[in-house]
Amino acid sequence: MIDRVLCVNFFCCVYLSVTLVKTALNVRLSENDSKLVSILELPGDLLIVPQATLGGRVKGRGMQYHGNIDKTTGSQLYEQFVDRCREAVQQTAKECTVHCGTYGNRQVLSMVTNGPYSHVIDI
Repeated sequence: MIDRVLCVNFFCCVYLSVTLVKTALNVRLSENDSKLVSILELPGDLLIVPQATLGGRVKGRGMQYHGNIDKTTGSQLYEQFVDRCREAVQQTAKECTVHCGTYGNRQVLSMVTNGPYSHVIDI
């Protein structure tokens, strides 16, 4: 059980940039004392969940995933992203632990949030 967390749903792109990691860790989305702060600025953890299904496209009445990156490359990019996030957190955040799911496996995620609070960040 994780008490306070920033959940990052990771959808693989063709490349992994330093900007992606910096943005995920520094974007101010969490509330603390009525102001918005980044996960690095508050006592909280980072949960990274791989989400290949975000790359699906509607075709007829179903979803297709033909445009997704292959599983091997996606797994490598995901592991690199997790590793880079862990390195950045170790350097800057005192009270933050990085938790992550497993790429390519069906996973169940249950959350309780303080409102509908989802963002898509294109980099």
